[in-house]
Amino acid sequence: MKHTKLMAIGTLLLLGVSGAAAQSLGDYARAARKKKVEPTTATRHYDNDNLPTNETLSVVGPPPPATANAGQGAANASSTPATKAAADPAAAAAERQKTADEWKKRLDQQKQKLDSLNHELDLEQREFRLRAAAYYGDAGTRLRDSAQFDKDDAQYKGDVDGKQKTIDAARQEFDEMQEQARKAGIVEKDKDDTSDKK
Repeated sequence: MKHTKLMAIGTLLLLGVSGAAAQSLGDYARAARKKKVEPTTATRHYDNDNLPTNETLSVVGPPPPATANAGQGAANASSTPATKAAADPAAAAAERQKTADEWKKRLDQQKQKLDSLNHELDLEQREFRLRAAAYYGDAGTRLRDSAQFDKDDAQYKGDVDGKQKTIDAARQEFDEMQEQARKAGIVEKDKDDTSDKK
């Protein structure tokens, strides 16, 4: 029994000593990095430490379509508006401003249309509430004109449903226009609050 206890204690001591003497993984990686020999250009390995900032990297595979037709592409590329804009920063800024103004104008027109539709619906709802209050406030009118009021009520509900669908379609169109403007790089500073109205 004493013999097994002494063996276990001896084994633990040896493991403790060897664990204390071992390098940490970080120390080992730093040592390996210091020992690393600069590879030849034929077998160059790029990582964050030696990634060139002023050179271009060659990529294995087919060349991009723009460089495949260099002679033909150069003539076509000079005629595209993006290339012209890249060549002249002032023209690019003016083009961006023109595009931003066009999007802003389109968005404002759609917002005005949406506001107008919301206003019409609100007016119609107010008018019907006033008629309903007058109808229910007078018992004689309720007895005489109940059929006409039911007919007007059904027509009102149909009109409101139609206007609400029109408003929803206009709101959807406005949201799509905002998304297109965002994709085109136009950022609208103040977010539309028409989504809060219903």
